[in-house]
Amino acid sequence: MSRPPLPPFTLETATQKVRLAEDGWNSRDPQKVALAYTPDSRWRNRAEFIVGRDQIEAFLGRKWARELDYRLVKELWAFRENRIAVRFAYEWRDDSGAWFRSYGNENWEFDEHGLMRLRIASINDLAIVEADRKFHWPLGRRPDEHPGLSDLGL
Repeated sequence: MSRPPLPPFTLETATQKVRLAEDGWNSRDPQKVALAYTPDSRWRNRAEFIVGRDQIEAFLGRKWARELDYRLVKELWAFRENRIAVRFAYEWRDDSGAWFRSYGNENWEFDEHGLMRLRIASINDLAIVEADRKFHWPLGRRPDEHPGLSDLGL
């Protein structure tokens, strides 16, 4: 199975890879998203350690059951050969209606088929009031004309 664009990355292909990842996560479909990772992919997500697609899928199912109205924006930070670093922000609410913006950085490493074999994520959550939300598009893919993180001052 191949997941273009493939390493080694250029500025153009790294940017494409980041947007494809963002689009996948905004689908909030754990099965679909898990297919972007190697069968034995390793993650550190906050303080949780995850190995393999089954654990990734289970983790994402729990995540999106808890983080309602999830909307994510990713931005390329750096790249080299088969590695990409991104920064991101996403907004979500909990089941009591409280809103949050989560900020983070991820380091990614890909195999030769373009599947992510390593994901290291550091994330912080900030409680926000609904009036401070910046991500208002309908659930799903972020529209192309919607500003990115830098444009929003995030």
